[in-house]
Amino acid sequence: MVDIIDLSQEIFTGMPVFPDMPEVNITMHVSHEEWDGIVDSDIISPAVNRLEMGEHTGTHVDAINHMARQYRGLSVDTMPLRMFYTEGICLDLSHKGLRELIEPADLEDALATAKLQIKPGDTVLLYTDHYRRAFGTQDWHHGPGISTDAARWLGAQKIAAFGVETMAPGVLKVSNKQVHHICGEMGFTHYENMINLHLLIGRGRFRFIGLPLKIRGGTGSPVRAVAIFES
Repeated sequence: MVDIIDLSQEIFTGMPVFPDMPEVNITMHVSHEEWDGIVDSDIISPAVNRLEMGEHTGTHVDAINHMARQYRGLSVDTMPLRMFYTEGICLDLSHKGLRELIEPADLEDALATAKLQIKPGDTVLLYTDHYRRAFGTQDWHHGPGISTDAARWLGAQKIAAFGVETMAPGVLKVSNKQVHHICGEMGFTHYENMINLHLLIGRGRFRFIGLPLKIRGGTGSPVRAVAIFES
């Protein structure tokens, strides 16, 4: 039996986005009624919608070229697919509060509590419960995040990626920019704006899939991230 857990935010007009990122606007481009020449219908059914949004919308993965100027050739379409199709684990960091740093000791304690180990090539998801607590509120931009030491610690484990519920992997104006630089330097990436991580706690290892769109030169991409448990 296969249990597939959806880890992805819904994308909708006006949804919260990172400061200074493009706003999301979804409009109808053409209706079935227009295609069929129907002019007196009380119902308008979209045939094609127009999407206006940035690459870093909703649940998304950052490309290496997003991390810093010196990585500009490493766009999302050049990254190996094995980075987005991995084994995964989820660690419970839900005791962390607003703008609180997650340190290497926190990660080690969470691993010990869960009786899990990180393998090379894993995706490590960090559950903080920030999505359920703060999405759509004034605190959404103030979530916990990893420290620079924690980023280097994760990179030293040779992971493919880590993932967070928050809109940024580090704490804004504290560690976030540096965390991006470390990801570029050490060759791993991260997912942001994940949901339903609470459904993974205590369940052990799973198959993680977070495939990006093949955007030429892309600095990132929305993904439909999932965790798959097979029994």
